[in-house]
Amino acid sequence: MTGRQDNERGSITLLGNQHTGYPTDYAPDILETFPNKHPDRDYFVKFNCPEFTSLCPITGQPDFATIYISYVPSERMVESKSLKLYLFSFRNHGDFHEDCVNIIMNDLIRLMDPKYIEVWGKFLPRGGISIDPYCNYGKKGTRWEEVAWDRLAHHDLYPEAVNNR
Repeated sequence: MTGRQDNERGSITLLGNQHTGYPTDYAPDILETFPNKHPDRDYFVKFNCPEFTSLCPITGQPDFATIYISYVPSERMVESKSLKLYLFSFRNHGDFHEDCVNIIMNDLIRLMDPKYIEVWGKFLPRGGISIDPYCNYGKKGTRWEEVAWDRLAHHDLYPEAVNNR
């Protein structure tokens, strides 16, 4: 399992730690969880990460994006400081945009086993084109599996105007 979790509070070691180091390469083990106090209620948690960076695996040039992560928790939730450090760990990591969003989603699924999750990367253009990969997952055998298919099938039917990216 990726990340750390154990007791009622979880294994939250980063939040409040004034001596936290920033990982220099991809670090899924830095992710931490805590218990969802409302596991019987379905609700979304959304993270907006406007300072995501990674490297092109071919050229080594930096890629910049806003990463949107939305999920419906089950028993565990991701701790936000560990998520921030995890996303920072992509800074020197080389992967295509599509791979980055799928890696993030897969790591969070392994960490939390959410009912539903989606990750959307809105990358700044390089070479005159921007790439906005989207992926999602609904827990098999639940209504969230159907929600995932519906959201994917209807994803971005009315895309926003891209004026300054």
